[in-house]
Amino acid sequence: MWETAFSEAPGYFDHTHHAQRPLELSTIKELKQYLDWQHIKHCLLRPYFEVEDYPLVEARELLPSFEIDLYEYKKLPGFSMVAFERPLNSFREIFQYDALHTLMDWQYTEGINDTCQLESSVFAANLRTFQSRLPKRSHADFLKNFGEQDICGLAAYDKLLPFLLQLERAHILSHDSSENFSMAGVYASLPSNLDSELKQFGLKIGKFKPGDNLMYECNRLFVYQFLMELHGFPIVSERRTSASLFARRLHRMGEKFMVRVLGQSDRTITTLLSGDHTKRRRHYPQVEKIALVAVNPNQKETITMLKEQGFLIDTKKNVCILRVVYQQHQYSQKNVREDRALSVLRQEIIHPVTGRVLDHLNIIQNAQNMLLRLNDIVRGELRGSITYKRREIIRNTDTHENRLKFLYSWLSKHTHRIVDYSDEFYSQVVKVLDGYLLTPENWDVFNEYKDLHQEVWAKYSQIQQARKVRTLEDLRSRVYKGEKIAYLRMLELMTEILGELKYEIVNYFDQLVAKVLVIGEDVVSDPYVLRNYIGKKDEELTGYGLKVKKYYSRLVSLLDEFRSIRKSRTTSVSEHSFQNF
Repeated sequence: MWETAFSEAPGYFDHTHHAQRPLELSTIKELKQYLDWQHIKHCLLRPYFEVEDYPLVEARELLPSFEIDLYEYKKLPGFSMVAFERPLNSFREIFQYDALHTLMDWQYTEGINDTCQLESSVFAANLRTFQSRLPKRSHADFLKNFGEQDICGLAAYDKLLPFLLQLERAHILSHDSSENFSMAGVYASLPSNLDSELKQFGLKIGKFKPGDNLMYECNRLFVYQFLMELHGFPIVSERRTSASLFARRLHRMGEKFMVRVLGQSDRTITTLLSGDHTKRRRHYPQVEKIALVAVNPNQKETITMLKEQGFLIDTKKNVCILRVVYQQHQYSQKNVREDRALSVLRQEIIHPVTGRVLDHLNIIQNAQNMLLRLNDIVRGELRGSITYKRREIIRNTDTHENRLKFLYSWLSKHTHRIVDYSDEFYSQVVKVLDGYLLTPENWDVFNEYKDLHQEVWAKYSQIQQARKVRTLEDLRSRVYKGEKIAYLRMLELMTEILGELKYEIVNYFDQLVAKVLVIGEDVVSDPYVLRNYIGKKDEELTGYGLKVKKYYSRLVSLLDEFRSIRKSRTTSVSEHSFQNF
């Protein structure tokens, strides 16, 4: 099937007639669409049908926060690539590469009239450069396929791609002298400068301070993870780290570019784009991912529709080509979901023959699927694998130990979604978790795995408290359950929630308490409230105004209690650390 993929895509390159129909693409948008077809065909579909037991990407793997992948599939392809919507300027570029040249570039530069001699010389030089970076085992096949042909024109890309996948470093596409894209280089090293980027970003968001080593050591991993996830990755391989930070650098420089990378461990084509410069400038490069995903069997109506319209590449396993487009979130210390760098903006299922796109289906974020998976975990019926704390792969839920590890990872993965989703969804999550964690039948088992049980319970408690703080965030803007409310109602609800939260911080989370204090301080310093209620004498106020003043006073008292709790906790932690030292 991969051999005929996209063969009917309207307006695209017909490889059987490339001599008559040269491929001329001049914009990143056009190039991306063409490369989507090529990379899906050669890097996803071809391996799927040729490699035994191809490791499909699970839908949850495309949901932020991304899980670290500990296993590399050596039989699968991997590559990195960068494209510029401009000609390369070798001496001025900020990275190293082996240059390739089109015939037109040399004619323009040298003004040579002997086209045959020049053609032979340029093509031979390109072949030698490319061959020098190929593994020796592929030299014969490469020369057999290309001889003295042009390898720079996009017409050759489809045929060249299997060899590009064998290169250790990135290949480059850029404008030639006719302002169309062509191959401009291979074996490119994409500089990441991780240390500088990490420290600058940490300083920018207030997680680092110059000269403060302890603050740096405590927050380095958070900053590193947030920075990488903004660009679509967990903390992973050098290839993907370099690609993401290089894209970040190009974006700051105002380049029109596309960086694309495929890891042999994640089996996912990740693209970073500069975006449309005619619109409001983005803070970060746009992130997209394409992978082969099996649709959850519970989504029966979706599967039926995809099967009838030919979107499934494997009707037995219900496999489809899924593209996910993400949106980035700027860091804010006031946000209860402080570590949320990325969220899903759009999901697109791509037809394997025509390239047609469906963007109205929810393949990876279906709340019902999440609940079913949670049920399967606590019942010990889930089959699959997760990475527990970035260091251990758990492959089943046969034992309570594995279930607790799975549960901890599931809660960590979906914290943002559980905090954000509806009350109905949350109540079902609570029902399942309470039914497993609080049942007397499991007490003896949980005593045996006391530390694991405490880890899961702490994560659960953190989510419970975070939902309350999330509600406080909305109340700060006088919004409750999607509706605008009055100041009095806001203060009543805030004092009620803080009163509940005060007794729940037996499991103490400093970040959440810090958020409570920030939100509370914003409310008690509201100029409108101070001017119209707090700054006036009681006799000047109506009954409504007196109630506002009363609840305002309660809120101030509660915030003082939270400050005392935080101070005592911070002091005790410092003393404990000093004693251990």
